[in-house]
Amino acid sequence: MKVLVAGAGLGGLCLAHGLLQAGVDVRVHEREDGPHSRYQGFRIALNAHGLAALHACLPERLHALLAAVSGPMAGERRAVDEQLREIRSLGTADEGTAADRYVLRQLLLAGLDDRVEFGKPVVGYTERADGTVEAHFGDGGSAVGDLLVGADGVGSAVRRRLLPDAEVVTLPGNAVLGRTPLTERFAALVPGFGTVVHGPGASLLLGRMDFRRPPRLAAAELAPDVRLPDTDSYLRWVVMPSDSLPAGPRPWEAVRADLLTLLDGWHPDLVDLVRGADVVNSSPLTVRYAKPVPHWGGTRRVTLLGDAIHTMPPSGGQGANTALRDAALLTRSLAAVQRGETELPAAVESYEQRMLAYGFAAVAESLDRLPEFTPTR
Repeated sequence: MKVLVAGAGLGGLCLAHGLLQAGVDVRVHEREDGPHSRYQGFRIALNAHGLAALHACLPERLHALLAAVSGPMAGERRAVDEQLREIRSLGTADEGTAADRYVLRQLLLAGLDDRVEFGKPVVGYTERADGTVEAHFGDGGSAVGDLLVGADGVGSAVRRRLLPDAEVVTLPGNAVLGRTPLTERFAALVPGFGTVVHGPGASLLLGRMDFRRPPRLAAAELAPDVRLPDTDSYLRWVVMPSDSLPAGPRPWEAVRADLLTLLDGWHPDLVDLVRGADVVNSSPLTVRYAKPVPHWGGTRRVTLLGDAIHTMPPSGGQGANTALRDAALLTRSLAAVQRGETELPAAVESYEQRMLAYGFAAVAESLDRLPEFTPTR
């Protein structure tokens, strides 16, 4: 059996590892020119589903490295005002771990050098009469396999072909995502799981990425063949204004100036946090969610995973976890096919029915939690 994966994000790479361990021939085709070609996002929270999926799919030799380059994520979730006076407790969280998306992606690329091809965007596909599927690339080339998995994100070309009526909604307004090197002063802003600041005209979400060990050094000791970035611990923040900031691409200096104007009069620690942001790892943030879709029926040689089908706001902390959960579930389904225990169409449909149920439940939960983080007008 040969599986083609469109997209080398967290879900697609996790799937590739799981399938390789199951003896399945898998090839990943990624639109980006290389593993370092774009900004890779921010700290994510790995919950029980996400961690279980990574442990199930990754080779055991990488488990210790995964633990070493993650960070603690437990304690109180609190809401404060712009002068850091506590408004209320949002409850506590005592499970899960913090991971840097870029570091995690580099770890997931380990051992897949001959399986991942960059600069190969999947722009469409053809289901062939012989029961195979042909993926079409942006450069005019193609590849044939037994199954195509669209793990190509919110703008998925595979989804547009498979489900042309599926809707992705862009929420009004815009936000800015940033990160600032973690110092003792800034660490005090997040004494527990996370902090939400509600101030005039904006909300500010704060979370720590405090690596247990520096990623590059941890890799050198625990898995010398793995190259991880020399990334320092940081505080991740998101500013969500009640009124939209100017639209369109702009220099970071202009964006930061708008944010500092918006935060004028706020506690000096919060103002200096934004002022000291890492320019390379700060950017505008668009919040989207997918509307639920019923199962599309029929026996197809194409399926979807992660944001390609159930993209969701970050408010529930479930986007990456659900994509990883998809990868582990699809791995188990396809491993059964590889062992001769079931047929491919039945295995894929079983995966899809379960994935659609928990995936869109996660979308709904994330939408329900969004008001906890958004500013009041």
